[in-house]
Amino acid sequence: MCLSRGLLGQSAEQIHLDAIENLELGNLKADIVTYLGRACVRIENTGAQDSGYGEGLAIVRGTSFRDGTIEVSLSGDTAPDAPPLLRGFVGIAFRVKDRSHFELFYIRPKNGRSEDQLQRNHSTQYMSIPGFPWDKLRSEASGKYESYVDLLPGQWTKLKIQVKGKIAKLYVAEAEEPTLIVNDLKQPVSNGAIALWVGQGTIAHFANLRITP
Repeated sequence: MCLSRGLLGQSAEQIHLDAIENLELGNLKADIVTYLGRACVRIENTGAQDSGYGEGLAIVRGTSFRDGTIEVSLSGDTAPDAPPLLRGFVGIAFRVKDRSHFELFYIRPKNGRSEDQLQRNHSTQYMSIPGFPWDKLRSEASGKYESYVDLLPGQWTKLKIQVKGKIAKLYVAEAEEPTLIVNDLKQPVSNGAIALWVGQGTIAHFANLRITP
């Protein structure tokens, strides 16, 4: 991946996802493609359903992030042979120390227009590894770390994540107000890498990754 970095505004860093050499993929499969008119990286996670959440990370080499703003265009949908219960999981991890230590916001595109209202309420999700997977957060603080937003599987969606100290806000599409606010990020505040994240049974696309301190 060519990390072509130029100043945008004050000190924004544009990372062009046009090659894969600087992505630490682990067991993920990645290709450079054109998808719905955009050059992007396609990432597929067909790992075992019980594989760890860190196996979904495509870590962007050379990135270091503590506080600031992350923006990206992405899409997610389930693989053709994925079990029906999977919803297409795709997002951005930050302050990544390794595959066992990171913060994460992700979306479930197939929930956005579900006929089940409870599923709709699970369209966005915060998760923190280690110690705070989505199911633990849901059982101990129902509704606090996830929310509804309109989504379409397989379509481009813009995500923006603003992080400051222990607070992070997720914006979806061009919304001026955050869709999800987390006031108590679970991991210690520290520098870490940025990673593209693709959950099990999901095919995702990423373009226009931009980081502003």
